[in-house]
Amino acid sequence: MSFLKQFFVKEANINDSVEVIEVKEQVQTKSLFISAGHSNKDPGAVGNGYTEADIVLEFRNLLGDELKKLDICFTMDGEKNVNLPLSDAINLAKISDIAIEFHCNSFHKPSATGCETLSDDHFDLCDKINQTISDTLNINNRGSKGQSSGQHSRLGFISKGKGIIVELFFISNPDDVTKYQSNKQELARRMAIILKDEVMG
Repeated sequence: MSFLKQFFVKEANINDSVEVIEVKEQVQTKSLFISAGHSNKDPGAVGNGYTEADIVLEFRNLLGDELKKLDICFTMDGEKNVNLPLSDAINLAKISDIAIEFHCNSFHKPSATGCETLSDDHFDLCDKINQTISDTLNINNRGSKGQSSGQHSRLGFISKGKGIIVELFFISNPDDVTKYQSNKQELARRMAIILKDEVMG
């Protein structure tokens, strides 16, 4: 048995008015660099069975995968399993419009919790990042701070690279770690959307 589909096409009239639809294509106007804190030789803080370097390297890679899905151009401080030293990260940050490095906080009291950002610029973006982490992981939002706040002073990624340091959560807090591990993929997805909005014209 065969089926015949009939298509009815209206014949064009030269006197008919034609509606012109202008399509504005978004163009990426800012360069983006994402970095994992510490390096392959520096584990950073250690807590609850994890090292800071391993966590932030994995998150950088997850975020990179999500940015690729959104067709965003970006650079990283190394390939999938590589985390370059701070000096290399600073040099890459210097030539990028938006540079972000991920870290984990740590404290001697395991009850310390929450996320925060450190930067001397980009405060609107920092606020968005903090809110996204806080909402996704259901942890405290400790706010956007300058590099000179408390123990966080003279940070090369900020002072020399003009970048943003993101403290994702407290690696010393078992609840923070559990919430991150359960929601890291969703956090990467949401973070990618924020960064897309930031770099697109």
